[in-house]
Amino acid sequence: MARIIGGIACSHTPTIGFAFDKNKQDDPVWKPIFDGFAPVRQWVKDTQPDVLLFIYNDHVTSFFFDHYSAFALGIGDHYAVADEGGGARDLPPVAGHPGLAQHIGHSLMADEFDMSFFQDKPLDHGCFSPLSMLCPHEPAWPVSIVPLQVGVLQFPIPTARRCFRLGQALRRAIESYPEDLAVAIVATGGLSHQVHGERAGFNNTPWDEQFLALFEHDPVRLTELTQAEYATLGGLEGAEVIMWLVMRGALSASVNKIHQTYYLPSMTGIATAIYENRAAPAVAGEVERHRAHVATQLAGAQALAGTYPFSLATSQRAYRLNRFLHDMIVPAHRKRFLADEEASFEAAGLIEQERDLVRRRDWRGLIHYGVIFFMLEKLGAVLGVSNLHIYAAMRGESLEQFQRTRNAPGALYSVAGREAPALDWDAGKRPETA
Repeated sequence: MARIIGGIACSHTPTIGFAFDKNKQDDPVWKPIFDGFAPVRQWVKDTQPDVLLFIYNDHVTSFFFDHYSAFALGIGDHYAVADEGGGARDLPPVAGHPGLAQHIGHSLMADEFDMSFFQDKPLDHGCFSPLSMLCPHEPAWPVSIVPLQVGVLQFPIPTARRCFRLGQALRRAIESYPEDLAVAIVATGGLSHQVHGERAGFNNTPWDEQFLALFEHDPVRLTELTQAEYATLGGLEGAEVIMWLVMRGALSASVNKIHQTYYLPSMTGIATAIYENRAAPAVAGEVERHRAHVATQLAGAQALAGTYPFSLATSQRAYRLNRFLHDMIVPAHRKRFLADEEASFEAAGLIEQERDLVRRRDWRGLIHYGVIFFMLEKLGAVLGVSNLHIYAAMRGESLEQFQRTRNAPGALYSVAGREAPALDWDAGKRPETA
C-alpha cells in the first residue's frame, strides 16, 4: 500500500525561482534561501519518494475567474511550466501519477469533498518555484507529482478547518491506494506577506514564528482562526498558509520535525521545514472498509449492460480525442475539420485509432473508446447528424427501429445552431451512421 513518509513545508515565492535561475547560490542576499532548502533537497534525495503531492495555489495563471474552484486536483500524466507573462522558465515538464491522483479523487468525493479536476494545465511558480529547489531536473525530474490547487485568492475561500479536514481525508485516500508508493506531501505558500494595497509589504515575523510552533505542536488551534484573523496577523495573501494545514492534517498527530528555517529577504517570510510522519500501520480492517466506502456509489453500475460511467480514468485516457471533439464549438476548428478532416486530425495529434473512429462515424465505438456522449452530440451537429441517429447507431438499430421505441416517433433534433450546415434529415434523408 502507499504510505506517507513525511511532509515538506516551504514558501513558493517568485523570489525562489528567480534566485535559482540566476545562479544566486553564493550571493549574500539570496544564499539563505538556498541554505534553507539544502536539507530539504537532501532529505528528498535520501528518502526517494515516488510521488510528491504538491499543495499550492495558482496565481491567476492557469485558473481564471471564469471558473474558480476551492479545490482542484490534477489527474493528468504530465504538467508543463506556465508562462506567467515573460516566457516560461527553462524547466522540463514534470510527470504526473494519474493512478494515484484518480484514486485520491474518488476517495475525496466519497468523503464529500466537492472536488474539481484538471488536465492539460501548466503550473506556475506556486509549484515550480519550490520544486526546482527540491529536486534536480536534468534530464528529467526524479519524481512524479499530484498537484492539488487550492483557490485562496477569491473570497469566499476554504476555512482553515476545512483544509485540515481535507488533509485527514487525503491520508485515508493515500493509505488505501494499493500500489506500494512512498509519498511526501509538500505544502507551499506563505508565510506572512501582503502584495496589494497600501498595506503592501506587511510582514509579521513574530507571528510567523508562532505559526510554525503551533503548526508542529498544536495545529488544531490554527484551524479555529478566521480568514480575517489570518489576514490581520500575516497579511491578506499570507492567509494562504491554510494550505499548510492540508499537509498537517494528513500526518500523524505527533510528528518528528527534523528541519526548520526562516528568512525574510523582501516581501515574504520564506520558511522550509520537514516533518517525518509517525503514523502507525493500518489497524484491523480500516483500509478495506475505506476502499469499500470509496466504491459504494458506483457499486453495481458495472453490471448495467451498455452503460459506461465517464470516470476520471476514462477522462484522462481519452482526453485528447474528447478535446478534439469539444473544439467543434470553435468556428475555426470546425471549419478546418469540414474542409480537411485529415489535416485537422494531424494538427490535433490524434492517433490512428482515434482518427479511424471519427472517419467511420463509429458512434458506439467512440463511446467504448472513452468519448463522452456530449462530444458526439457536437460532432453530429457539425456533420448534420441528429441526436436520434446517434442513439439508434449506438444501439445497433436503424433510425426507424429506434423511433418505434419512442413516444414521439417522428422527432429529430440536435444542438446545431445557426451556423450549422444544411441538415439533410430535415428533408427526409438519412445521413450516414455507423
